[in-house]
Amino acid sequence: MKSFKKYLAEFFGTLFLVFFACGIASVACSGAEGALLNFVIAVGFGLALMACIYTIGYRSGSHVNPAVSLAMLIDGRMGFGEFIGYVISQFLGAIVGAALLAAVAGEKCSLATNALQTLPAALGGGQVSVATGIIVEIILTCVFVYTVMSTTSKADFHGAGIVNGFVLALVHIIGVSFTGTSVNPARSFGPALIKALQNDSAAIGQYWIFLVAPLAGAVLAAILYRIINREEA
Repeated sequence: MKSFKKYLAEFFGTLFLVFFACGIASVACSGAEGALLNFVIAVGFGLALMACIYTIGYRSGSHVNPAVSLAMLIDGRMGFGEFIGYVISQFLGAIVGAALLAAVAGEKCSLATNALQTLPAALGGGQVSVATGIIVEIILTCVFVYTVMSTTSKADFHGAGIVNGFVLALVHIIGVSFTGTSVNPARSFGPALIKALQNDSAAIGQYWIFLVAPLAGAVLAAILYRIINREEA
């Protein structure tokens, strides 16, 4: 029963993250552009994560992200069976969250799908290459997951939600211009799948980037954490 509650918390947490954060990115700031757009999207994701951490964090840790769960598995903070349960719950939550967003916003809603972006003129213009997209996602995921691992290592640190929310916002501010910022395979899959069901396969065609790169970033974060933060273990 305890494990079921954890999985249920991860399901609803990821649903909440996708519905509200992706909703802000694709609906609430549809009239914004440039730096303002990036900032609003970043704040939306940061606030959504904070809300998740302070509501379901005591139950499941509020991973709401397979990359975070993978890092926790590597660090020995969860077993393989529990990891699988978390990942399934996260993907299902992301799918339902994206479906609900599509239902209320209509088929024209982008659902904030992840894809390689066209750089602004100030950065030279042109579409971001696959290699650049992968590198960006690995770096951003590593920074975010490493922060999560560090802030959650001590149970008596109650500021984890604020710090992790701010760091998620931070990586979005720079990452939106390159990939739309994923750092979360479930968050990318839900909207991509729903758009594919709406006969728009552009995002699902690039999804492998937002699966492989964040997971690689999570592995790198777990390795760095063990090297830097585990000397007292």
